Amino acid sequence: MGAGACARPPTGGRTGGAVAATEPAPEGAPAGPTDRARPDVRGDALRTTGVLATGASGASGRRSVGSAHEGILRRRSARESAARTYARAIPIVPVRARGLTIEGADGRRYLDCLSGAGTLALGHNHPVVLEAIRKVLDSGAPLHVLDLATPAKDAFVTELFRTLPPGLAGNARVQFCGPAGTDAVEAALNLVRAATGRTAVLAFGGACHGMTAGSLEVPGGAADVRVARLPYPQDYRCPFGVGGDRGAELAARWTESVLDDPGSGVRQPAGLILEPVQGEGGVIPAPDAWSRRMRQITAERSVPLIADEVQTGVGRTGAFWAVEHSGIVPDVMVLSKAIGGSLPLAVIVYRDALDVRQPGAPAATFRGNQLAMAAGTATLAHVRENGLAERAATLGSHMLSRLRDLAHHFPGMGDVRGRGLMIGIEMVDPETDHRPDAVTPSRVTPEAVPPERGTPEEVTAPSSLDDPRVRADGADGRTAVPRQPPPPPAPELAAAVRRECLRRGLIVELGGRHSGVVRLLPPLTITDEQASAVLDRLADAIAAASRDHIRPNPTPPDPTRFQYSPPTAIGTQPVGQREDRDRHRQRHPVRSRSSHALGPDELRGDRADPAR
Repeated sequence: MGAGACARPPTGGRTGGAVAATEPAPEGAPAGPTDRARPDVRGDALRTTGVLATGASGASGRRSVGSAHEGILRRRSARESAARTYARAIPIVPVRARGLTIEGADGRRYLDCLSGAGTLALGHNHPVVLEAIRKVLDSGAPLHVLDLATPAKDAFVTELFRTLPPGLAGNARVQFCGPAGTDAVEAALNLVRAATGRTAVLAFGGACHGMTAGSLEVPGGAADVRVARLPYPQDYRCPFGVGGDRGAELAARWTESVLDDPGSGVRQPAGLILEPVQGEGGVIPAPDAWSRRMRQITAERSVPLIADEVQTGVGRTGAFWAVEHSGIVPDVMVLSKAIGGSLPLAVIVYRDALDVRQPGAPAATFRGNQLAMAAGTATLAHVRENGLAERAATLGSHMLSRLRDLAHHFPGMGDVRGRGLMIGIEMVDPETDHRPDAVTPSRVTPEAVPPERGTPEEVTAPSSLDDPRVRADGADGRTAVPRQPPPPPAPELAAAVRRECLRRGLIVELGGRHSGVVRLLPPLTITDEQASAVLDRLADAIAAASRDHIRPNPTPPDPTRFQYSPPTAIGTQPVGQREDRDRHRQRHPVRSRSSHALGPDELRGDRADPAR
């Protein structure tokens, strides 16, 4: 599930009481009336009917823009619930958007790497999405028809089935749910409970599956109801303290023990639900071999496997569906967010053998959104036809590589991980006593691998989870050696990075167990130039935040390590390597980054802004 469904309370935020008439912008928030109103990407003056007056110029125009911006924020603070989340950390008033770019009511532009918590696969207001919506509006078709058959629904289902894993598409059924991902999770749980006659569910620590009553039973932080939680494999903070393949093997063995041990206290479950990449849990990709083991374990015990692809689907991770990385075919797929092309839409797709419910099973009134189906069809087709999943894999790999280079020089960047264009940076407190002997696959370099750990090739070799002869208890001759734990998470540093990003015109969000992971979810349409701009601004923000929270690294960054070589996949817009090298040398001079002072244009994000 996405951040919108499972957003954690912001650190230090109000949890109740009267709402003040004004809510001060967070430290580091962009200035309002002092920023000049800039023309939009088409060059015309900023016009927002009902919000900003047109025709204003000079100082009076800037005051008008700033006054409208501040007035909207004041009214929001006075009227809206204290439960709001994004609005606290991102005090902007979006009035126009296109692709990666958002323009605020104050005239500033931002590069949006939140993308509606992963909803906007094609970015804001993509032409194919707008055209699909206009066609429905112009046709006079009904916009709300419950679950009746319509041409828009037929086209959506046809395109959806064209993208599904082949092992599922041939014998699948689809159910339209309420408009949110949490509604689809509810429908999936109801489905497997009805099909199996059982009620218990297995889920994983760190998971996020929604905010309705049933969905709240399964996330990692929920109170125990009818759900047993299992350890989710992760290398950097392995729950068993060993990491790598061995840690994943132990997690798989734990699952087998819970299911097979009559004394485990867990009843035979109706299903097991997992995220192929935990988003809110901290951008943690499940090892492919572990995913295959979960498929084997559940299949052998007749336990339906539910894959929550609400945030990972539609090309986000470098495959159209994240389960395709491991090659597994789940019994149920939970889909929402990007499948609606920016409009609310949620479905579950499942094996027809599970289709045992009677008419009138729990559903929802708003499950026939014709505009969302049309927008979703256009989005699915555009991603498929233009190879945007493959593009996400290529560009995501380059972005991760550059961020990992950056992490060598900023000790507060504890771990860089992700898959495709779903990227996370875990910020840590490096001033805690620890030994840097915990080499993770995301940080493996020839010089970083101690001799006792083997060669880099051995460390990153295919997982032994695929070999049934390998014993997780070490009886096969291999031992699970505990490693020094990583530094503690630093949510304050992560929050400072987010603030500094906003100062520089970059929108990011936080996640992870302690809200200490900086998350990037750019649209799949991001260009190479825009990706470079995002990384430039993020690097500057990390440097600025680090100055106030940790001691500087005595070794200044080598500018040649940050050369960005954009991929050459179809549909990219390469940036010349000479221009790229010169830009990075300008951004990262061979000197202490603490001496780099940003000018007013940089604070506004005006430097060769691709948003222009």
